[in-house]
Amino acid sequence: MSAAQRAPRLRFAPTPSGHLTVSAARVAVANALFAARHGGSVLLRLDDLDPARSKPAFAEAIVQDLAWLGLRFAETIHQSDRATIYAEAIARLQAAGRLYPCFESPEELRFKQELRQKRGQPTVYDRAMLKLTPAQRATAESKGKRPYWRFLLSDRELRWDDAVVGPLAAKLPAISDPVVVTADGAVLPLFAAVVDDAACGITHVIRGPQAATETGIQLDLFDALGAPRPALAHLPPLADDRPTPMGRKAGTLTVRSLRADGVSPLALAACLAGSPDASVAAATAAGAAAAVGAGSTTAIGAGAEPAWLPALAAGFTLPRGAAARPLDSARLLRLNRALLAEAPFAEVADRLPAGATEAFWLALRGEVDLLSEARGWWDVVAGTIVPPVIEGAQSLLQAALATLPPEPWDRLVFATWLAALEAATGRDADALVPLLRLALTGEETGPDLGALLPLMGRARAALRLQVAAS
Repeated sequence: MSAAQRAPRLRFAPTPSGHLTVSAARVAVANALFAARHGGSVLLRLDDLDPARSKPAFAEAIVQDLAWLGLRFAETIHQSDRATIYAEAIARLQAAGRLYPCFESPEELRFKQELRQKRGQPTVYDRAMLKLTPAQRATAESKGKRPYWRFLLSDRELRWDDAVVGPLAAKLPAISDPVVVTADGAVLPLFAAVVDDAACGITHVIRGPQAATETGIQLDLFDALGAPRPALAHLPPLADDRPTPMGRKAGTLTVRSLRADGVSPLALAACLAGSPDASVAAATAAGAAAAVGAGSTTAIGAGAEPAWLPALAAGFTLPRGAAARPLDSARLLRLNRALLAEAPFAEVADRLPAGATEAFWLALRGEVDLLSEARGWWDVVAGTIVPPVIEGAQSLLQAALATLPPEPWDRLVFATWLAALEAATGRDADALVPLLRLALTGEETGPDLGALLPLMGRARAALRLQVAAS
C-alpha cells in the first residue's frame, strides 16, 4: 500500500448505532498497526449523522472499548458537528455544476425504472432533471416541493489498485448519479465520508468490504473536490470458524461481550490482525499489564499507547485477496490462556469473584481460557457444588473419605492423601486422581488438586466424597 510523502494519516469511522463488533474492531486494529508501523496517526470519526440510528450511549461505549483495546487516536471528531464543512463542499460542487437539483418522487422514479426494464434498457438514472429550467424549478418550489441533490458522475471508467483486493474498476456511466443531499438538507454518509477524508487530510483508508461501484463514486467525488485520492485497502469479511468455541457468530460478536468473558486485549488484537505467535510473544514481554487489560476504561486519546502495540505493528501486513477470513476463536482462547498464565494477582484481582485470594489465582492461572471461568472455580473451593454420584466407585470413595487427612492442610496434603489411598486400595494414581477430581470439583479436568485442596478445606471435601459415593 503506497504511502504519501508525509506521514500516513488514517481514520477509523464507526457508526454508533450499537456496541463495537469484532468485525469493526478488526478494522480499528488494522488502522492502528499500519499507522504504528509506518510512523503515522489515526483519527477517530464517529459517523453519527443519523440521529434515529446513532446514540450517545453507544458512542461512549465504543470509545471505552477502543480504549480497552489499547488504541489511541490523534483526534476525535463527530460528523454531527461538521454541518458547516459539508455546506461549503455542497456549495462548491453546486457552483461547479456537479450537484444538480431533483424533484422526482420515489413513485416517479420507480415508474421510470420499471418502464426501462420492460424495454430492456439499463435502469441507470436518466438524468432528466439536468434539463430542468430555472422557471421549472421555481414552479416546483412554489408548489412546496424541495429539491434533493444528485452528484453528476464523470463519463469515464475509474481504475485503482486496492492494497487488499488488487486492481479494481468502476464504469461510471453504468452507475446512477447518487443522491448526496436529501430534500430536508440531510447529508448522506457516502458524501460526508469523502468530504471528511478530504478535509482531514486522510492519506490511507483501511476499512471493511465495500462495492467497487461505491468506491468509484467516492473517488470521483475526491476528484470533483480537488482533493488527493487516499490509498485504499478493503479488508475481506470476517467469517465464523467451525466449530465456534466462543459460541457466537463473528459478525455479531461484540468487544464488550469478550471483555466481560475475560478475553485480553492483546489476544483479541493479535487474532484480528493475524499476528504470528512470535509477535505475540514479543508483545507480551513488552507489556504484560496492558496485554491482560486490567479493566481499563481510560478516555480515548489519553495516555501512551500500550507497550505491546509496536511489537504487533512490526510484523503487521495487510491480507491479500477478497476471500473471507475466519475468526480463529480456538487460537484466541489459546492465546488468552497463555496471557492469563503470566498475569500477577494484582492485575486481575478486581475482576475475580469477591473474596478470591492470591492463592486461588495462582492455583487457577494457566488452567482457564477465560477469566470468567474463575467464577465456577471459586464456587468449587469456597462455595457449594453438588458433585455427580459416581456409579461403581462407592468402595473407593469410602476409602478416600476414611484416609482423608486431618487439618491443617498445605500443598502437600494431596500427595500425602493419595499415597495413603494407594496403599489402602492397591490402586495407582492414574486410576484414583480422575475419580477424586470428579468427586471434589464436579469436573473431569482443571487446576492441580494439590493447590485446590487446601483452599477447599476438609469439611467441604468430606461432604462431596459422601455425596459422590451415595
